[in-house]
Amino acid sequence: MGKPQGLVLNAGSSSLKYALFELKSATNAVELVSGLVEQIGLDCGKLTHEPKDGENETVKLETPFPDHKEALSKVIELLTDPKTGQVKDTADILVVGHRVVHGGEKFTKATVIDSGVLDAIREAASLAPLHNPANISGIEVAQFLFPNSKQVAVFDTAFHLTMPPEAFMYAVPKELYTELGIRRYGFHGSSYTYVAEAAAKFLDKDQASLNCIICHLGNGASMAALKAGVCVDTTMGLTPLDGLVMGTRSGDIDPAIHMHLSKTRGWSPQEVDTMLNKESGLQGLCGDSDMRNIQKRVQEGDQDAKVALGVFIKRIRKYLGSFWVELGGDVDAVVFTAGIGENSAQVRELVCAGLESMGLAVDPAKNAVRSPEIRGIQTDASKTKILIVPTNEELSITLQSVKVSNVL
Repeated sequence: MGKPQGLVLNAGSSSLKYALFELKSATNAVELVSGLVEQIGLDCGKLTHEPKDGENETVKLETPFPDHKEALSKVIELLTDPKTGQVKDTADILVVGHRVVHGGEKFTKATVIDSGVLDAIREAASLAPLHNPANISGIEVAQFLFPNSKQVAVFDTAFHLTMPPEAFMYAVPKELYTELGIRRYGFHGSSYTYVAEAAAKFLDKDQASLNCIICHLGNGASMAALKAGVCVDTTMGLTPLDGLVMGTRSGDIDPAIHMHLSKTRGWSPQEVDTMLNKESGLQGLCGDSDMRNIQKRVQEGDQDAKVALGVFIKRIRKYLGSFWVELGGDVDAVVFTAGIGENSAQVRELVCAGLESMGLAVDPAKNAVRSPEIRGIQTDASKTKILIVPTNEELSITLQSVKVSNVL
């Protein structure tokens, strides 16, 4: 038997994201390869396979992948290639960790998959119809192709199930919650798990005493307030549409807009849903969902881009203030992570601008430095630390899977 390994799968409706890790210990893993299969089920699929050893080149293929089984079979073929593959024997893959978007209220942590768990994921599919069915497909394919590996489900929603009722309940008839599970759930759980642990370690604090506000700012964006190391509030809701302005998602809107569009334009619920999820957010405001392009346009004097950036920032600051009050002003750190949070000095500066009286002040020189490392960017006078913590959801899923499966 070779070195123990773990595989992470994130199956979308027409995609399959994956990563392979060498398991050094129960708390340490090294990424060996990552990849993405796109346009599964369409005439021309795409596969990008990126080894991390610095010796083997990235593989790019364009060929049809009729289903997830064919896609994963091709991934295994690349992973086990006698010359360039990182897997000498599939028996070395001790655990396969699956990102599952929605676990409802049943799963508070990563869970080894059995028939009962799989049934529960199917039941939660009504809460995430675009995601859970694809996650189930990935699990079933992996069970077939890796029959001797432990299969683990890691739920996006699990991190937030520590929220109290006053944070997760909607002010609608109670039976909608008791009968249909309609409540605030929150997402990006694997990212928050990783970032919270990393931030506590960087601050030399026990996570159980950590009070912080984490801003996961990417094409999908959310925030979470942590008190005593656990989530007490978050911005996303029943679905990942709620909360912050995102690349193509609206975030918070007046619910009556749905009925208004139905009456005035004759839009169906599906048409409204498509508009809010795929044609709104930054894309809807200025015709571009890429923050890098928007910032460039702002510098060039583009008014639509300026408004889009302003709406994006204002929504973040609105929740920052709300969460600050929720934590009673006792905030160890404001943490920025994900693509925009880690890479946009301008966004970080604008989010924190003018908040010196709250004890939050950015050091412009520190903020301008680009680095893959965890770092603080606050001034010496800032009472609250301002951190940049690069997230690693795949590593988080791997380590959670190893922990609950006891494979090491």
